Amino acid sequence: MSKILAPGTVAPDFTLNVTPDQKLSLGELKGKPVILVFYPADWSPVCGDELAVLNQVLPVFKKHNAELLGISVDGLWCHIAFAKARNLHFSLLSDFNPRGGVAQKYGAYRDKEGICERASFVLDKNGVISWSYLSPVAENPGADGILEALEKLPK
Repeated sequence: MSKILAPGTVAPDFTLNVTPDQKLSLGELKGKPVILVFYPADWSPVCGDELAVLNQVLPVFKKHNAELLGISVDGLWCHIAFAKARNLHFSLLSDFNPRGGVAQKYGAYRDKEGICERASFVLDKNGVISWSYLSPVAENPGADGILEALEKLPK
């Protein structure tokens, strides 16, 4: 397992595609909490379950004014099809080229397999990691840790 970035670390900025014509930079979200969820693959059963749980809890994340972003090395068109099939209401970002470039900055890339770890980060409104968690790749970590981290953020 990787060693992911620890709380207290300034989150590395990045710019990734959300759609073929739209990019998103982490820096654009300064001023609000951000939840980054790295996951191995769109169509895997555990990832599908994990993202479904996060999608269900999305209204609670919004009450904290938090933005949820899913990140994997899957291609953009794969993300679009997966999000539509699963009726996801948050952005999936494609860390495809260079493969896993952003995940590597966060210590959330599995070099041997060429996929992201199952890792979650909660960033405060200043872009500092307030909580991070590396889950075993075959386990759905759920949303409890994220919710507890959001509760502890200064208002």
